[in-house]
Amino acid sequence: MTITLDQEKLSELSLEDLKKKLGTSNQGLSNTEAIQRQSQEGYNELPEETVSPVMQFLSHFWGPIAWMIEAAVVLSALVGDWVDFGIILALLIGNSVVGFWEEFQAGNAIAALKAKLALKAKVKRDNTWTTIPSRELVSGDLIRLRLGDIVPADVRFLAGDPVKVDQSALTGESLPVECKVGGVLYSGSILKQGELDGIVYATGVHTYIGKTAHLVQSAHTVSHFQRAVLKIGDYLILIAMVLVVLVLIVTLFRGDPWLTTLRFLLVLTVASIPVAMPTVLSVTMAVGAQKLAKKDAIVSRLAAIEEMAGIDILCSDKTGTLTLNQLTLGEPFCRENTTPEDVILNASLASREENEDPIDLAILKELKPAQHLDNYRIVHFQPFDPVSKRTEATVENSNRDRFKVSKGAPQVILKLSSNVEQVQPQVDQAIDEFARRGFRSLGVARTDAQGNWQFLGILPLFDPPRSDSQLMIREVRKLGISLKMLTGDQQAIASETAHQLGLKGDILDASLLEKAAPHQAGQVADKIEAAAGFAQVFPEHKYHIVEVLQQRGHLVGMAGDGVNDAPALKKADAGIAVSGATDAARAAADIVLLTPGLSVIVEAIQESRRIFQRMNNYAIYRITETIRILLFMTLSILVYNFYPVTAIMIVLLALLNDGAIISIAYDNTRPANRPETWNMPIVLGLATILGVTGLASSFGMLYLGERYFNLDRSILQTLIYLKLSIAGHLTIFVTRTKGPFWSIKPARILLIAVLGTQFLATLIAVYGIFMTPLGWGLAGFAWIYALIWFLIADWVKQRAYGVFNHAKPVYVTKGFRTLTQWFSHFLFN
Repeated sequence: MTITLDQEKLSELSLEDLKKKLGTSNQGLSNTEAIQRQSQEGYNELPEETVSPVMQFLSHFWGPIAWMIEAAVVLSALVGDWVDFGIILALLIGNSVVGFWEEFQAGNAIAALKAKLALKAKVKRDNTWTTIPSRELVSGDLIRLRLGDIVPADVRFLAGDPVKVDQSALTGESLPVECKVGGVLYSGSILKQGELDGIVYATGVHTYIGKTAHLVQSAHTVSHFQRAVLKIGDYLILIAMVLVVLVLIVTLFRGDPWLTTLRFLLVLTVASIPVAMPTVLSVTMAVGAQKLAKKDAIVSRLAAIEEMAGIDILCSDKTGTLTLNQLTLGEPFCRENTTPEDVILNASLASREENEDPIDLAILKELKPAQHLDNYRIVHFQPFDPVSKRTEATVENSNRDRFKVSKGAPQVILKLSSNVEQVQPQVDQAIDEFARRGFRSLGVARTDAQGNWQFLGILPLFDPPRSDSQLMIREVRKLGISLKMLTGDQQAIASETAHQLGLKGDILDASLLEKAAPHQAGQVADKIEAAAGFAQVFPEHKYHIVEVLQQRGHLVGMAGDGVNDAPALKKADAGIAVSGATDAARAAADIVLLTPGLSVIVEAIQESRRIFQRMNNYAIYRITETIRILLFMTLSILVYNFYPVTAIMIVLLALLNDGAIISIAYDNTRPANRPETWNMPIVLGLATILGVTGLASSFGMLYLGERYFNLDRSILQTLIYLKLSIAGHLTIFVTRTKGPFWSIKPARILLIAVLGTQFLATLIAVYGIFMTPLGWGLAGFAWIYALIWFLIADWVKQRAYGVFNHAKPVYVTKGFRTLTQWFSHFLFN
């Protein structure tokens, strides 16, 4: 059938008229009809605003850096230097092609990873409940939504008790709103309390959010790490501009041709600006995300990888995160005249197998073969929610007698019961005994013939720790991170679980967060910092704990799986949703684990620290090169009135170096055993020392070429160009380690990229492409000279780290035997 509908009218029709209009029934659509409607309506998704590849490529010709290169092209044409014009234009296009391709590949990789996070929906097709991707929903589908689900389309409330819905993503209203049968739930809202059956009446672009998509734009988040790198870029540009203006003033004062000088200085500025920085950043992040994806950890916000490098506290939900959330039932506590079988049967009637709730499944599993639930009809079912803390069902037996059953928190069930005074002392004793053994208690009650609730007993539930939880906690500690367990369980259960997990320290009752007076805020914050965990925790407590720790200067990670964890996951610097997490938790998290186990958290932290080190190494390298080239060029022009390299040589230096340095995204690094943070005094101090060392080596080459070899100035320029090119790339092998350069083997791709570009640079210099030929003899001398100064720079670096870090000075501790083994491993393995 063809459906042409006005969505606004559909939201106002009665439910029966709506079913008729949509051509559906209580049995749901047939698969054939659903496929036909999907071909008419399209997928249930919003079209993303994508930039065409052509516009993405052209964007590389727009911006301050591109403008400077383009200005050099224009100035070359104005002075009639058509050779330089053609070369610079070709190199500009070549650099844009490389940058475009790397970013295009990175974008494709991230899109593929995010596709794995696609939402699922429970839908009724051909009278059978099944789970399908939300994008395959069509109008007329019957769906079931549970606590923590994200509403996948515009839905009319078909059946169920009133629910609470979080519509903050659409309306900005922070408090959940109540929705009843017949009401509307908009796509993108989150079910915060209850569960319901609904009928889809609008999908994709026809939904409320689809019509107002331009009002719901996700903000681009800039991490601490990215801000630091951008500041480094600004710092480099500032240095370049100051020196360029100084050279410009002096050369014009001396009467040098102003147009030639201006063109040269523009290209010099381009050479000093970190052209490759945006590409290196995006590629490094994408490579890290792909590595984590292979371990079934999907990154939804790339900046979170950077944040994880610095987290020093990891808060973790207990149930389903540190524990398996695969509950087993112990021997029940029963009141007089009640058998364990009766308690389990009544608890089973207050459960729903199709919801696949771990508690419900554990109870239903213990039913005796003779106990048939088919003999009972559930007239009404009230699902669990964090407020009422219980489920309730109205049941009709085979004799048409009606009664109610309920299961939930023991204290809540006790308050319902008319026999509370008789059973409370025994119940409290049983709860304490179960708690000391690490069991959670679940109270069960049933109404009698007069409709009064009677407490039946307690079901002890044991949620065993994950097999890798202890290992994860130990490994996290080795990484300099303290772990805090957050659980809604009683303090005794939390303490026993902490003991089993190997957590040392106090487990505090979260009620202290509410009881503290304003003047005690500092004392409470001290306790939060020192505690190993918290019991009796509500969602607002988790959020508050994360917030207090952040205010104390900590970078906080949060791991969880439930809708109750979502606020804290969103608040944390790095939110991690574990396997089996609700839609709300996954939407709030930065990293989503797809398979059970917590070892991936440790691997994610280690990988983030490797990425941090790559970027830290790149920053030191980039600053070093800027200082080295700019100071050398400036002093040569000011003191000797000599341009040591031509404009073309500078452009070649910049593009060859930037083209190879992208491969640092794949470099080998050793994760630190402590949180990584930017230490700008060390970064800038070390880069300055290495830059001055490089400056000395460049003037040494200038002196030898002019005084010892008596070279013509054009040949001297070629010699200096080759030395700058070789030494520049060797600098990355100096900055990538704190110890000797051979202490960590570089990635093969980085080594090949450097050797490849420097072989090309050598051929250009030897055969005089764009410059005066140098010959193999002088080229060999340039290589030897650069290698000698490379070893000197590496020695200087180690001494500099010893000065910067007096507590742990870094000196050469391994001989050249290690270096020989490294080369052998690279060449023959």
